[in-house]
Amino acid sequence: MTVEAHKETLEFKAEVSQVLDLVIRSLYSNKEIFLRELVSNASDAAEKLRFEALSDDGLYEGDSALRIRVTVDRDAGTITISDNGIGLSRNEVVETIGSIASSGTRRFIESLSGDQAKDSTLIGQFGVGFYSAYIVADTVTLTSRRAGLGAEHGVRWESDGRGSYTLETVVKAERGTDVTLHLKDDEKEFLDSWRLRSIIGKFSDHLAIPVEMAKDYYGEEAEQKKGEPPEFEQVNRGTALWMRNKSDITEEEYHDFYKHVSHDFQPPLAYAHNRVEGTNEYTTLLYVPSKAPWDLFDRDQKHGVKLYVRRVFIMDEADKLLPHYLRFVKGIVDSDDLPLNVSREILQHNRKIDTIRQANTKRVLGLLETLANDEPEKYATFWDEFGKVLKEGPAEDFANKERLAGLLRFSTTHSESSEQRESLDAYIERMKDGQDKIYYITADSPAAARHSPHLEVFRKKGVEVLLLSDRVDEWLVSHLHEYKGKSLQSVAKGDLDLGELADKDEQEAKEKAATEHKPLLDRLKTALAEQVEDVRPSTRLVDSPACLVVGADDMSANLARVLKAVGQSAPATKPILEVNLDHLLVRRLESESDDVHFNDLASILFDQAQLAEGGQLDDPAAFVGRLNKLMLNMMMADG
Repeated sequence: MTVEAHKETLEFKAEVSQVLDLVIRSLYSNKEIFLRELVSNASDAAEKLRFEALSDDGLYEGDSALRIRVTVDRDAGTITISDNGIGLSRNEVVETIGSIASSGTRRFIESLSGDQAKDSTLIGQFGVGFYSAYIVADTVTLTSRRAGLGAEHGVRWESDGRGSYTLETVVKAERGTDVTLHLKDDEKEFLDSWRLRSIIGKFSDHLAIPVEMAKDYYGEEAEQKKGEPPEFEQVNRGTALWMRNKSDITEEEYHDFYKHVSHDFQPPLAYAHNRVEGTNEYTTLLYVPSKAPWDLFDRDQKHGVKLYVRRVFIMDEADKLLPHYLRFVKGIVDSDDLPLNVSREILQHNRKIDTIRQANTKRVLGLLETLANDEPEKYATFWDEFGKVLKEGPAEDFANKERLAGLLRFSTTHSESSEQRESLDAYIERMKDGQDKIYYITADSPAAARHSPHLEVFRKKGVEVLLLSDRVDEWLVSHLHEYKGKSLQSVAKGDLDLGELADKDEQEAKEKAATEHKPLLDRLKTALAEQVEDVRPSTRLVDSPACLVVGADDMSANLARVLKAVGQSAPATKPILEVNLDHLLVRRLESESDDVHFNDLASILFDQAQLAEGGQLDDPAAFVGRLNKLMLNMMMADG
């Protein structure tokens, strides 16, 4: 059977061309990375064939010896990386030839800053993959055939990376993929066999798939071998790195393997390599990256570690091996006990997987605890990149809630910095005598949290408050209610309970004032009946005239704003207006006899309280009108 040869020229999308140009410009100082990426892709293709052949041995086509070959043609100025792995069909070439040509490309482009050093790091997070070839090549030719298809179903892709590529149906006798790089004139150093061997030894020594190159002969032996087919020899160690003894693996080898599994250019912050024996035997090698991937918060993107069963690659992104809040972790899990035909569905209902997941979670948390205790600067780097993700943990993982809480970091009133560096343990150490609660406030920005009028009495008494301004913080405090016996208390919900910190004389004075000024409170409640549930004297305020609070069991105003911003409705609850009876504006209000003027001033007081906590007014024009009217009256009175 034959298929009609079909050749077509297709245009790259504009954003893909941008990325190609950026790859070439930003990675020129790390050119040898192209070989690591292409050999890594070839290794993945071989492992995928080995997995698919478990259910269809015919895919091997009589050749089950998987390998990768790197060959050089000095006369033509080319390097070819060949594998006999799973290969690609024509449609797969179009859809998946490079990770850059994915649906997230435009979002990736929008993240680029134009700073070469920063963008180089970002490219590493995104995954250069196939397109790294253009660092050293001016033209790249890819020829591939998917295992199980006939020789006439081969496909050839070729492009100079400048705007278009050609796609052609060809005959390819062997399954797998050949990537040929036509080197630029100033990159001919990579035609040197010794240079290529050293790069493979540096980056790909850990691969379980053999990487082969033709033997080099010199002198008389070279003359004798002239005209004979090349003899290939393995140039990498070819043993899965995670199966070697930890004492035999250097840190550089661990870092190189991380770059292989993550396609990152930066070394990891930390890693853990463990072998578990007993009724459930498996090996894990888990890494904590130093930079967050660009798609960390993309809910449609899969995250997870690689799963192997008895050194056979099973799947990428096995998300059941770690909880979702640890989705930033990279690495591998190799089980001796799972079936080779394991699927994502089986992973959801397997006790051995549950055991591995629990152990992996404890191992990563232990790794982070060690980092936080022994290398706080590194942990600060981790927190800035992944802190928002870790804050999801207490809601997802009840069993490890206390450990996770100990790893959390916050901005607090203890310092003027907005950086999240303070732990709950440090907060507890600084608690005042008699303080039995951990106080916090949520807001939509660090500035709104720090300058909230709810903090005034806490500043006066020198009581530290956590300043929470990440969107995930509302989710966090709704599930983290206490830590080490200390309950967490919002300063903007319910009656203010300072416990033994409260000044009894001040409290008695407030209660007396509430009785004396009851007519004012009733009058305000009547004027603001549509906006507030109640009006009461405040024990929180020192300098501000008023603030808004919600009931102890009600949704916070900040959470209501967050839900509204994402298109969800919040329960219709009215806040409580607390007024500072010692404030001059409130005293002036009490003496106002004109009801119309009083109602205007009451509305201004309410709107100001809303604005002070970062809220938006329902009717800004009305607020401006009342304020202008007040200012005109003041000017007329002065005149």
